[in-house]
Amino acid sequence: MAIESINPATGESIKVYRPMDDIEVESALDEACLAWREWRRTEIGERGDLMRRAAVILRERSEEYAMLMTSEMGKPIAQARAEIEKCATVCEFYAEKAVTFLAPEEVETEASRSFVSYEPLGPVLAVMPWNFPFWQVFRFAAPALMAGNGGILKHASNVYGCALAIESIFREAGFPEHLFRTLVIGSDQVASVIDDRRIAAVTLTGSTPAGQAVAARAGQALKKTVLELGGSDPYVILADADLDQAVAACVTGRLQNTGQSCIAAKRFIAVAEIYDEFQQRLLEAMSAKTYGDPTDEDMDLGPMAKLSLRDELHDQVVRSIEAGAKCLLGGEIPDRDGAYYPPTLLAAVSAGMPAYHEELFGPVATLIRAADEAEAIMIANDTSFGLGAAVFTADLERGAEIAQHQIQAGACFVNDFVRSDPRLPFGGIKESGYGRELGVFGIREFVNIKAVYVR
Repeated sequence: MAIESINPATGESIKVYRPMDDIEVESALDEACLAWREWRRTEIGERGDLMRRAAVILRERSEEYAMLMTSEMGKPIAQARAEIEKCATVCEFYAEKAVTFLAPEEVETEASRSFVSYEPLGPVLAVMPWNFPFWQVFRFAAPALMAGNGGILKHASNVYGCALAIESIFREAGFPEHLFRTLVIGSDQVASVIDDRRIAAVTLTGSTPAGQAVAARAGQALKKTVLELGGSDPYVILADADLDQAVAACVTGRLQNTGQSCIAAKRFIAVAEIYDEFQQRLLEAMSAKTYGDPTDEDMDLGPMAKLSLRDELHDQVVRSIEAGAKCLLGGEIPDRDGAYYPPTLLAAVSAGMPAYHEELFGPVATLIRAADEAEAIMIANDTSFGLGAAVFTADLERGAEIAQHQIQAGACFVNDFVRSDPRLPFGGIKESGYGRELGVFGIREFVNIKAVYVR
């Protein structure tokens, strides 16, 4: 069955792709494996030179790649340019840091020498989502390739233009021709690729059900996996918080990428003492945000990536309102072409509502009242997810203590919205997945941590 990419802002077809058949997939995996066997022997300095060249290409063609993202999944153009710059940054980060992160570590034993070595595993299959079509790939590919691995990309079906562009970037940068390959395949073909003996490990960013399916399949083959899954990120606003700062961070964290991010702020939990004032300020700030043509520099939000996703989000909103939530802003599908949904604010959200328990993957904020700090933290942790979180308080020491010891998440920010950074580990707990990307931990996920003992 053909795979069609549709512009979510207009509904127009961009391109139709023919899925690779089994013979083509077999050939691609063979070529990638052969390329990796040579690549793993290259010096890390040579790898770094090529990775820096990839960063140069990204910046030289930033406008082209940004527009490609915007047309395929509706990302506001300014945010698309920022995503390309972030990809260039992660390439430069690992080009510089990999030699330190992967350096052998001497261990004192009774041997004449003993040390720990970090050796590449082989081609890594990456099953990636559409919401950050360049960044999600580069944050896996930069450390994986610098560690001496190969990359096999199965991207989301609506962003295959981005996927093929990324493959061409690595090829033009001078990496071996088949070291990084994009497989244009349907989701029904992924299982057989996971099973293939040439695939050494698997990384996935996506929904929790997708992660469960991939983990189960990879587990049968005893292959290492890293999973970055869904989230329902809580932001706790305490009584002493700077509300101007908190509102600005909350709105940015909720509406960036039209709210389509696993680590987007989703549940705002304000203590009773400042709840009403926070609600009013949040409503005013969200009301000021514009949505429309994603190529318009003045638009804060574009369309959602697909009509089906927009409709699923609206259903969650409707069911939450039926369960007692109050819609203070938005909440209605606009009468216009495209997969648009307005900035929406649901207040009086409580346990039992979809907006309390489910991930809302779009521009919908939920506001929850907590009696005090203790209840706010309890509500923050009352979720099956554990990806990102934030706490807002004037007491930085107290905020750090809550972030470190009391909030259950892979990352917790104090007085700022959650985002990924090449210098910091990124990942979740509970149903938000396991393993880490980025930082030193990310590059060591897909290596053989080998003990070498010389008597």
